[in-house]
Amino acid sequence: MTQLGLGLAALGRPEYLTIGHSKAVDGRFDPAALEQLCHSVLDAAWESGVRHFDAARSYGLAERFLGSWLSRYPNRREHLTIGSKWGYAYVADFQRGAEVHEVKEHSVARLAEQWPQTLRDLGGAPDHYLIHSVTPDSPALSDTALLDDLRAIAEGGTRIGISTSGPHQADVVAAALEIEVFSSVQSTWNPLEPSVGPALARAHEAGWFVVVKEAMANGRLVAEDSPLARVADSAGVGRDAVALAIALAQPWADVVLSGAATVTQLEQNIAALLIDRELITASDLKLAEDSEGYWDNRSRMPWT
Repeated sequence: MTQLGLGLAALGRPEYLTIGHSKAVDGRFDPAALEQLCHSVLDAAWESGVRHFDAARSYGLAERFLGSWLSRYPNRREHLTIGSKWGYAYVADFQRGAEVHEVKEHSVARLAEQWPQTLRDLGGAPDHYLIHSVTPDSPALSDTALLDDLRAIAEGGTRIGISTSGPHQADVVAAALEIEVFSSVQSTWNPLEPSVGPALARAHEAGWFVVVKEAMANGRLVAEDSPLARVADSAGVGRDAVALAIALAQPWADVVLSGAATVTQLEQNIAALLIDRELITASDLKLAEDSEGYWDNRSRMPWT
């Protein structure tokens, strides 16, 4: 059964590309306050049965916040699956209105820098460690020295994988399937941008662990009027829950991430697990956009 996980992209740094984020998170530029909020959402997730948590080096202090939460409850670690990602460095430093938030570099040097940081902040190794946002122009899939270093990490028991973004996600997943070191993938899939679906199905068939991110299209499926929104509204259920339920219904998905930034948002997201199957079918409408257009639109979204 597909699980609902919690991604910490909007809980480890003060600004993110989610519509309405700035209104939802008070005091977000204070790291101590944001850590407290992150812990409260993690507590609520645990109590609700969520057992998959996802972070990244570029998610501000997300790994550190998750690590400090784990240190409070050391007996919970064995019941959790934790994923994290490397390849981006967070450079905004909690500054309001920063022009640059993260810098991408898929290199041996960046991995050598960030893997020890991940171990330190999480208090141990994650179960999955992914190259963050692999695109066709990334050298990651052809750098033999880098792949050797990733194999060394895999020998320690951590599953190695990739996350993908952009209009050519399917091509990247197909290329990675030919490289034996990889067995985990995290991709953007939602009713507006489902193009990577067949590639993720092949990855799932090959035994890969498949995680869906941005199932609500960074809030667009909640904020904008659409057939999905109208179906959800007429049924009296949350738009976010319907969007997540559609992703949860994909047979190749192992985990679908909630990007909740508050306990209330998490509770609304968890309602996806109770959505009636008939409503999911009715909501599986022809919403797909041109992939290039979708990603161009996403690139224009402001950090708030």
